[in-house]
Amino acid sequence: MTLAAVATLTVTVASAQNLDAGKPAEKLFADGCTTCHRSPRGLAKGRMSLTLSWFLTDHYATSSDTAKALAAYLQSVDGPPPRAAVKPGAKPSKSAPRPPKPVTSR
Repeated sequence: MTLAAVATLTVTVASAQNLDAGKPAEKLFADGCTTCHRSPRGLAKGRMSLTLSWFLTDHYATSSDTAKALAAYLQSVDGPPPRAAVKPGAKPSKSAPRPPKPVTSR
């Protein structure tokens, strides 16, 4: 009977493995986050790595290692969106700031 209990416990522990372990963070984002988020850009919102990792562990990630990897990825892409490329010979937009007028003395 003891042998059966040990075998059952071993099977239970073996089946409780982390399926996300070893996946790159980009894949973790693509598999679990793209349902709600089109892009990872801006999701970190300047948060510290530790607090972002805790948040992800509590709400989304399957382990703390997965949360740390995902937090590092989100922070690496956290920034302003890239500017559109300016075509050669294109006129500047009308909303571009003008230089100040020169000061004239009377």
